[in-house]
Amino acid sequence: MIYYLIAFIVFLIDQGTKYIVATKMQLHEQIPIIGDFFGLMSHRNTGAAFGILENQRWFFIVITVIVVLAIVWYLQRIKNGKNKLLPTALALVLGGAIGNFLDRALNGEVVDFLMLNFGSYTFPIFNIADSCIVVGVALIILDSFLDMSRQKKKQADAGSEQTS
Repeated sequence: MIYYLIAFIVFLIDQGTKYIVATKMQLHEQIPIIGDFFGLMSHRNTGAAFGILENQRWFFIVITVIVVLAIVWYLQRIKNGKNKLLPTALALVLGGAIGNFLDRALNGEVVDFLMLNFGSYTFPIFNIADSCIVVGVALIILDSFLDMSRQKKKQADAGSEQTS
């Protein structure tokens, strides 16, 4: 199925980039890409996004297993529907979640390397899996708004048919 292929591609890209960073860069080494705005920095994260809940490896492993199982279950339910946005979004989240899960399970930490600077503020360093999870969640939210709009349109259409 195409959605599992998308998740697998996300996983492969995530793991490949993390491997390159972990083997070719020294820890905390920085490589500027676009001036001071964007660069690579070899970093390790034992927590979640933004470094919260550091050293809670088993918590993240358990939560990720639950999330992955829920996504797979839900993907199976909706995979043949007309809506393609939601399963694509779930595939992005699935691939990213499995990528970070593997890092935590094997190494107790996640390899992060994408760094954005906004003047004197450095955004928390992240990776491809994190990016795909964020994009996937944003698409899930977008799909929810689109679904609400579709429901309102259906109700409006049903109301106008009854008054005709």
